[in-house]
Amino acid sequence: MILIAVFVLVILLVLLGLFFATGLNKLRTQRVSVDEASAGVDVQLTRRAELIPNLIETVRGYMGHERDTLEAVTKARTDAQTASTIGEKSAADGEMRQALANVFAVAEGYPDLKASANFQQLQGELGRTEDLLAFARQYYNDACATLNRTLVTIPWSFLAGMSGVEKGVFYDAPDANTAPPQVSF
Repeated sequence: MILIAVFVLVILLVLLGLFFATGLNKLRTQRVSVDEASAGVDVQLTRRAELIPNLIETVRGYMGHERDTLEAVTKARTDAQTASTIGEKSAADGEMRQALANVFAVAEGYPDLKASANFQQLQGELGRTEDLLAFARQYYNDACATLNRTLVTIPWSFLAGMSGVEKGVFYDAPDANTAPPQVSF
């Protein structure tokens, strides 16, 4: 009888150990997925930031007197490159989208610029990058949602504190980005 009790106790301890190992691995794996998704957003933000100097140089020759518009893009690029938290990146992303919208709106008044092959190529590249960035943001938010759901559901919520894994912060559009960009000439 004692042998059976010891055997049952050993099996319960092994099962409990497997539960803890599985739970901790699940939470940490989902945290890694959130970090990877965040890096994907960073890649697209960097890609867009690298296109900006070429856009500025292309536009500068045509839009010399549109200095404020070009300076806004340069400032937005700097802000995007120095952002470190998801909130800062989101705000800088919104600032960049507004600045680029203004550049493209102002470009409408310059037929030679609009006809420039270099400008058209850059505009196309920025459009593709925006699409990739939207996908990366959605993928990141999905990874955060999966992690956050796991952290609050039983039995994984019992392991949340022990795992050191915290909830993911969603990539939200700043309030200014809920409406279409306002273009000023």
